[in-house]
Amino acid sequence: MKAVRKSLYITATICVLAAALMVSGCNHTSAPTTADTTTTTLGANPDPQPPVEDTEQTMQWEDGYVAAQTAEVAYYDEDGVQLGTLTRGTQVQYRKTADEKTEIRLGEHIGVLQDGAYAARNAADVIPEHTLYVRSAVNLRDKDGRILAPLAEKGKSVEVTGCDYVYPDGKAHMYRVVSGGEEGYILAWYLTDDAQSAAANYDNGNYATHAGRTDRFGGGGAADLDYYPREKGVIVGNEMPEECRTLYIASWRVGDVDKYIAIANKSGINAFVVDIADGTSIGYAADVMKQYCPSASSAANNTVDGYKAAIKKIKDAGYYVIGRITTFNDSYFIKDHPEYAISDTQGAPLKLSGEYWPTPYNRTAWQYKVDLAVEAVELMGFNEIQFDYVRFPDSTSRYEKAGTIDFHNTYGETKAQAIQRFLMYATDILHEHGVYVSADVYGESAYNYVTAYGQYWPAISNVVDVISGMPYPDHFAASGTYLPWEHPYETLKNWA
Repeated sequence: MKAVRKSLYITATICVLAAALMVSGCNHTSAPTTADTTTTTLGANPDPQPPVEDTEQTMQWEDGYVAAQTAEVAYYDEDGVQLGTLTRGTQVQYRKTADEKTEIRLGEHIGVLQDGAYAARNAADVIPEHTLYVRSAVNLRDKDGRILAPLAEKGKSVEVTGCDYVYPDGKAHMYRVVSGGEEGYILAWYLTDDAQSAAANYDNGNYATHAGRTDRFGGGGAADLDYYPREKGVIVGNEMPEECRTLYIASWRVGDVDKYIAIANKSGINAFVVDIADGTSIGYAADVMKQYCPSASSAANNTVDGYKAAIKKIKDAGYYVIGRITTFNDSYFIKDHPEYAISDTQGAPLKLSGEYWPTPYNRTAWQYKVDLAVEAVELMGFNEIQFDYVRFPDSTSRYEKAGTIDFHNTYGETKAQAIQRFLMYATDILHEHGVYVSADVYGESAYNYVTAYGQYWPAISNVVDVISGMPYPDHFAASGTYLPWEHPYETLKNWA
């Protein structure tokens, strides 16, 4: 199933990603048990002892963790009969046998680990060095999940040197890797075991259709986007209504929340969209804004406590609450960071559609908006984050034709790749915080081409939990004497 939230925030059935429960693993270490030692007094002449033969019977057991390339590891008895399987990261007692195999002890049971598996003294070392391949292009991260500069390209190999932690089923969360000489972390989701599958484009029978949609308007071709299916399900403890009938509150009207709740209580509304940041209309002075964009922080329409109290009232009244963030339309951010702007060829920020825009190619702009979303979830308790203006500006064609615009395309990406990859990163992070992610898109993005501003419905809907189409009636062209904007209901019904 796909979730489609159409204009006016009317939603269809959705599927969402379940948040995984994370337990101790690669980042948790335990000190190994040291063998008992015997000391003698300096100058003493102890009785000579016969040498002790180094046998399996005399080798001491140590505490350790099952380590292997695979998430599950088989172990066998002395006759080679499989006794069972263990998940990578399982704590065991172990010792080396005379033939360099790893013998383990689990309670009263003793067995030998499969070839290639061993026991590591530290939980941080349960994944040995090996090679994996990048299935979906992705930036490296640091251990806390923050974006690093290097981009690991699709099909390229990376050298695995460990992980941050493993799940209870033995699978890694993020692998620690070296890519192009740079070290960082990549979610295991984006890596695969062989070069051939990494280089291949996912094809459920529709890839040829996407591949045939070449770059017509400057947004890129559909063939270059990622269609690898993402598993989506209900997030435990955060149930989204099957159909959302939503009321919108602008940031400067948050103080009137009681009036909005009263309207909702008698009109069938079951969800609210509340602005966190709408261009230069700022909901509250978030700490993240103080770090990245003091101009936005100083322009907040509400205090943190006042805004938080309003969201609590909505939630206490039983409503599902969505926090809205405009992504790449942000004059305050460009005021503080003109170096991140879509600019002219001399570096001066360009005012496009009445606003200044950070380039969607810029990873600092990504980090700012994702950090802002995470803070809002943790502080305010939103059920969902909605990214609006998750696109390039739609008024750049004359600059592009004249060669007078600079998008600062650091990685040589298409516009559509940048938009999809931002949403991949945002969704990965926010799902780990237990919330859903939605994206607002123009109705045009549902057509059979990639738009000039980088939105392509199949690529975006493949990533996010909910996609909100915005088919404004005045965006439709006249057909002879028929003017679609004079027939809004019929126009939107036909589009849907």
